[in-house]
Amino acid sequence: MSSATATGGGANGGAGGIIRLLDRASYFLNEGLSWAAAFTLAAMMLFSVADMVMRGFGHTVAGSYEVIGWLSAAAMALALGTVQRHKGHVAIELVVVKLGRRNRGAVEALMALTSLAVFAVVAFYVMRYGRVLHETGSLSETLRVIVYPWVYVVGLGCAGLTLALLVDFLRSVAALLASLLQR
Repeated sequence: MSSATATGGGANGGAGGIIRLLDRASYFLNEGLSWAAAFTLAAMMLFSVADMVMRGFGHTVAGSYEVIGWLSAAAMALALGTVQRHKGHVAIELVVVKLGRRNRGAVEALMALTSLAVFAVVAFYVMRYGRVLHETGSLSETLRVIVYPWVYVVGLGCAGLTLALLVDFLRSVAALLASLLQR
């Protein structure tokens, strides 16, 4: 066994091994968050139906607007990473498809890096905002309950997206480097 292979610097080790490890971590984190999003969406649906049925009988659920808002924010945020992993977002490639392979790889790497930076900052500041709400004891307007756990859930969803974007960035850089070395 060569020293390059033994230390992880061979063709299947090194950066490729790190990318695979991060990809597995992204998969497990974002699949878990996706299941949580599904349960949150189901809870939102059941809560909405129960609220509508009760209104039909002349009773209202106090704070239903708040609860549905929290559940919808959580469902959306928790699904972000899985949507990124499955490329379920809208991508407009009008200009990029006309570029050569190397230029397309460079643009994809740049866009992945930009997206990664933006959502890393978003995740950080959302979590920081959650901490501020926690420390100040902020309560919701109608129900007068704590709101910081919902902010942390949104921050966790953004963190899952950030991990998925990191994997995409590393893959695009690896593909770009491979295309440059084929020259």
